[in-house]
Amino acid sequence: MMNQLNIRKPSVAGQFYPSDPEAIVELISSFASKPAQKQDVIGCILPHAGYVYSGRVATQTLSGINIKDTVILLGPNHYGNGPDFSLMPQGYWQTPLGNVEVDSRMANLFLGASKYLKADTSAHMDEHSLEVELPILQYFKRNFKIVPITIKADDLDSLKVVAEELAGVIIKNNLKSSSMLIASSDMTHYEPQLSAEKKDALAIEAITSLDEDKLEFVVRKSAISMCGFAPVAVLLRAARLLGAKKGRLIKYQTSGEASGDTSSVVGYAGITIS
Repeated sequence: MMNQLNIRKPSVAGQFYPSDPEAIVELISSFASKPAQKQDVIGCILPHAGYVYSGRVATQTLSGINIKDTVILLGPNHYGNGPDFSLMPQGYWQTPLGNVEVDSRMANLFLGASKYLKADTSAHMDEHSLEVELPILQYFKRNFKIVPITIKADDLDSLKVVAEELAGVIIKNNLKSSSMLIASSDMTHYEPQLSAEKKDALAIEAITSLDEDKLEFVVRKSAISMCGFAPVAVLLRAARLLGAKKGRLIKYQTSGEASGDTSSVVGYAGITIS
């Protein structure tokens, strides 16, 4: 029986995505492209805005992926709660489509190997960056577990260390074939469409080159307001250590395509790493 204290309730159901299960499925179905040949990937990058804005990008990216049995979710900490690197080590995340179990074995392996990751639930209670990915993952795969990690730090040295710790655990315990990483990030925030597209192209080129140093450089130099620089940097280094050779942009669009307002947009990119 599930301990009610270990259930993380939805924070943004009815806001970022519907609270009704049938409405969720209907909306995601409307975003899905023709069934793609599914590929094995080491990881991917997905946006995390309201589904009306970014759901199509996330859905079409996941539609071509063989989702593994355990998904290591890396997201930004928007609200500043909890430690710099917060890992919820056990329990369930509830969505309107059902509960998703935390992979406590893998979570504890990460905690035991890391000097930065801390067991914590407070950072996850109101944070939407990981929650919004779950119903789309559930649409494509009913049974999987998660290791949810939010990141508040943004210094590249500590991000690299955490990436090395994650990759080391995965390699040592032969978990590569059964796990994948997802970094949650939106791209440029609240700039005119042309400016957002230009800046995001620089970040996307660095990401698809699997180069977290280059990503940090262009983000700083061009003042790119992507909120998930830190989780993406962790993903890139960890994926490279796990054997990744290439990144591929699946879909990019901005909020202007849904709102019709191109004077101030947010960019969204779906990228696979394999």
